[in-house]
Amino acid sequence: MPRPSRRSRTLARVYKKVTKGVRLVYKKRKPKAAKCNNCGAVLKGIPRERPYKMSNMPKSQKRPERMFGGVLCSKCARREIIKRNRK
Repeated sequence: MPRPSRRSRTLARVYKKVTKGVRLVYKKRKPKAAKCNNCGAVLKGIPRERPYKMSNMPKSQKRPERMFGGVLCSKCARREIIKRNRK
């Protein structure tokens, strides 16, 4: 019997080939998509990966290379930049 955390049907079951037959392996869930701090929209250009994969990824692939990249969506970032320049 699998342990209680593995009984959920949301975990994908994959049968991996081993030397003697096959073995049942459970796939890990992906984290939720990153959201804009201002409007809550899903941020584009940010991968939905587990922390160990994000740590091995280059910095340029983790978030967009612009002001407020990875924090605000493009619309909110544009508004914020205009607002700061008008002062």
